[in-house]
Amino acid sequence: MSQGLPSAPAENRRTRAVAHPVRMALIELLGYHDTLTATQASELLGESPANCAFHLRTLAKYGFVREAGGGKGRERPWTLVNRTVMVTTDQPDAQAALAADELARLWFERWADRARRAFGARNQVPGWDEASGWSNRHVFLTPEKAVGLRDEMRRMLHLYESRLTDQALRPAGALPVEWSIFVTPVPLEPSDPASGPHPADDPSGADDTDSR
Repeated sequence: MSQGLPSAPAENRRTRAVAHPVRMALIELLGYHDTLTATQASELLGESPANCAFHLRTLAKYGFVREAGGGKGRERPWTLVNRTVMVTTDQPDAQAALAADELARLWFERWADRARRAFGARNQVPGWDEASGWSNRHVFLTPEKAVGLRDEMRRMLHLYESRLTDQALRPAGALPVEWSIFVTPVPLEPSDPASGPHPADDPSGADDTDSR
């Protein structure tokens, strides 16, 4: 899903409009629910139907969601306009860049908080103790190769994207699984270029850390 956030003043307000915990939660829920009514969203979020209806209308005003047709009032189903929100912090307008940067930080904090709760808890979802976990790798790449590798991972995940909106494609026991891909260069120490990670330290050329 790719929904850019341009830098015009109106789009700056659009960026700020989505930076609300309930609206962000609604966008996340609609990422793996084809449609949701305000009543259904309230049951999932623990918010009132009236509050969810207000935030859904606000998201619709700024082009993030739309009515899916059918139903009335708080029983109207809503769906995403685009299935991905892309936050672009490289903006020519300074205020838009600040707003996008804050929104990106808020999304990151939501992902990190969920990971902390999942990996720090003893009550794992039954049957998922071996499947869930985190992994960290260091490899030497050029920026171009890093882009290619990241896109390859996205293409692999895209093979399962149709299951988000078509429940008939989901096998028995399937749950929404969150995958977060972070691509971060690790600068070598300026005073000693050889002090950073080096492929000679590991025959595979990678420094691996895993946890389940």
